[in-house]
Amino acid sequence: MVLKIYERSEGQLEEDINSENQATLTLPFELRQKSRLKATLDNGTDIGLMLPRGGLLRGGDVLRAEDGTLVKIIAAAESVSKVTHEDPLMRARACYHLGNRHVPLQITQHYLCYTHDHVLDEMVIGLGLNVECVMAPFEPEAGAYGGGHKHSHDDGSHDHDHHHEHDHQHNHNHNHNH
Repeated sequence: MVLKIYERSEGQLEEDINSENQATLTLPFELRQKSRLKATLDNGTDIGLMLPRGGLLRGGDVLRAEDGTLVKIIAAAESVSKVTHEDPLMRARACYHLGNRHVPLQITQHYLCYTHDHVLDEMVIGLGLNVECVMAPFEPEAGAYGGGHKHSHDDGSHDHDHHHEHDHQHNHNHNHNH
């Protein structure tokens, strides 16, 4: 039997997470972005996650299953690149360049993180910052408009055909005689 989870809960979990109506679900960032997911709770129970679209699960969030079980989300440790530099302006430059590439970023006062990528690591090192690959929970910024940053266009809701018609000609003949 699969336990179904449809909603977030405002409830708090008791200290004893092993109680009958409480459980944990450890997920990496990639899966915490999904609103529909088959997964297994840390106690071995199979679940079907069916949350409203557009949300992002964070470590510490609590969900309520159809049987009343409260499920605490735990952000799994995953391979991330941790960027450090003593100069906040240098870290801001790295954020700018990574943001231009639409890279999800976790930004703190002293460092920033992104999902490990050796090409991005080389770019950031080339900017003069320090990069270290570590295993840590990844909690990137949710984006300027609240929810997660979604790039999937599989639902057909976004057309990338940006062809423009013009009723005039563009003359590109140039005289290069000097």
